[in-house]
Amino acid sequence: MTNEKPFKPLSGFGMLVVVLLIFAAALVGIILFRTPLAGLLFLLFFFMLPGFFIIQPNNSRVMVFFGDYRGTVKSNGFYWVNPFYSKKKVSLRAHNFDSERVKVNDKLGNPILISVILVWQVEDTYKAAFEVNDYSHFVRVQSDAAVRKLAGSFAYDNFEDEKEITLRSGMEEVNHDLEEELAERLAIAGIKVIEARIGYLAYAEEIASAMLQRQQATAIVAARYKIVEGAVGMVESALEELNKKEIVDLDEEKKAAMVSNLMVVLCSDKSASPVVNTGTLNH
Repeated sequence: MTNEKPFKPLSGFGMLVVVLLIFAAALVGIILFRTPLAGLLFLLFFFMLPGFFIIQPNNSRVMVFFGDYRGTVKSNGFYWVNPFYSKKKVSLRAHNFDSERVKVNDKLGNPILISVILVWQVEDTYKAAFEVNDYSHFVRVQSDAAVRKLAGSFAYDNFEDEKEITLRSGMEEVNHDLEEELAERLAIAGIKVIEARIGYLAYAEEIASAMLQRQQATAIVAARYKIVEGAVGMVESALEELNKKEIVDLDEEKKAAMVSNLMVVLCSDKSASPVVNTGTLNH
């Protein structure tokens, strides 16, 4: 496999002087001497003109001579090469690619919508020009394939095991895996991945409402668990303080009744309505 190699063309300004001298000699030969040689000078002048080219900053030209790769010019400026050289333009600027939202299945088989934002740059002009047919189209296709593979490797969300990496909660790890996958895929085209991350992530429309209800139910259960955990601690503390300060002597039956009432008051999502007992504790 051939890799990129530098090519040093001639200065365009120096060759421009030579070409203008040839043109002037051709005019003098026709006007003053009327010699057939002037016609050949005119042909030479027009033959040399296609050899001039300009390279803008962050651009390059891949030089090919009758199918033979001769090198790449990356320095910006005004140059001249053999007119038989073909000069293929390859941009060295950073490109930003925002893919379309595609519907794929995650690790659990749930349909999701996902897209990727990719920042890439041509690093090897030989590979970009000759290893693939169209390196821009190659980036789009491989990005789509990498996103589909990534989505199938992780679950969108996991309600049972919070430690498992998911697409929603493990963005840093997922983006790192995506960047490595794309770098490996695009290396064949001489493309360097500067940054890759998930741009959009959501459940597909057909299951979005059901998954939203599931998330809400999970949040409610988690909140109730915390409320009950706190209420148990408060009841335990209240019984300890009553027993410690000997405010009232409670048997097991009265303790159970007190615990039941306190749990109802503390765990209820509405304000409790107090009932005043005007009799004894036994009624």
